Amino acid sequence: MKIFANWSYPTDIRVGRGRIEELGDACKSLGMRNPLLVTDRGLASLAITRVAKETLSDAGLDNALFADVDPNPTELNLEAGLVALRQGGHDGVVAFGGGSGIDLGKCLAFMAGQARPVWDFAAGTEGWRDANEATILPVVTVPTTAGTGAEVGRTCVITNTVTHVKTAIFHPKMLPAIVICDPELTVGMPKSITAGTGMDAFAHCLEAYCSPVYHPLGQGIAIEGMRLVKEFLPKAYRDPVDLEARLNMMSAAVMGSIALQKGLGAIHALSHPIGAVYNTHHGTTNAVLMPMVVHFNRKAIERKIEKLAGYLEIQGGFDGFHDFLMVFREDLAIPGNLSELGVPGDRLDDLAAMAIRDASAASNPVKMTLENTRALLAECF
Repeated sequence: MKIFANWSYPTDIRVGRGRIEELGDACKSLGMRNPLLVTDRGLASLAITRVAKETLSDAGLDNALFADVDPNPTELNLEAGLVALRQGGHDGVVAFGGGSGIDLGKCLAFMAGQARPVWDFAAGTEGWRDANEATILPVVTVPTTAGTGAEVGRTCVITNTVTHVKTAIFHPKMLPAIVICDPELTVGMPKSITAGTGMDAFAHCLEAYCSPVYHPLGQGIAIEGMRLVKEFLPKAYRDPVDLEARLNMMSAAVMGSIALQKGLGAIHALSHPIGAVYNTHHGTTNAVLMPMVVHFNRKAIERKIEKLAGYLEIQGGFDGFHDFLMVFREDLAIPGNLSELGVPGDRLDDLAAMAIRDASAASNPVKMTLENTRALLAECF
């Protein structure tokens, strides 16, 4: 089945094979004449990145590449990118790649003309109201993974190299103007990244669904997003060139990002400090933590999970869903616990304290305290 579609929720999203060819025209429609292509180091030398640059050049656009981006982007990456952006006289950003490249690209476009430190615009505060909106540059996002949903988000996550804390930076106009979801760009992903990013999309949907925050739109999107991951992630994992599976996973990633407006929870509250301190892959870390957090929240979400299991055609109610998560992870070669992921268990107190301060903790179905969060962490090793 050929899928080729244009969506306008929450922004202009162009979905289908070969749509990377529209990149140059997309940039020109936003007034760009000299975009900065931002990606991570791993993608910088790959063929898909060369194709993106050639597409920009063929459209008559000046352009340059910035790829000094860590797997968990930091304020140092941001500072280096701002130098490149300003010295090159760039008038827009193409954020290309997985969550790291896209997050940093969006942050560069947002911070291009700001006079205040990036930390002043942390999500959950009113700092965004003090931003100079007139200086925010337009952004086109081009995901090459299917998981974070950063391509349709209004935040970016930056790690502070001094405090080792991940902070979500927010502004409504950080939402990219155009998104190009071309499944052919995701074919070269290693199997481990296909699995980890796919489970990130599932985590976004699952935590949004379980969040007690009232948001019926996010609730419905989260449920269908999980169905897509359940059906299509194993196919994309087994057969890297299954473009139908790849495209549906890109859709699930977008859906997870939209749904998380309803809130996240303990999976992300724990994953953020673990990733910041130990530089683990975000989606894989989420997948490792998922069954333990579901069990932790059982008393608050059991009825919801029973309904979800029915929709996903999983037998056995809550316990059946928990068992499904364990098997689903194993089939994707996800580590069974944090020890297998390579995380040492020597900083439980620090990680627990960081987790309960994370913005995601506020919408967890069970109130996270220092005591119960430390106990949960201990069970994850």
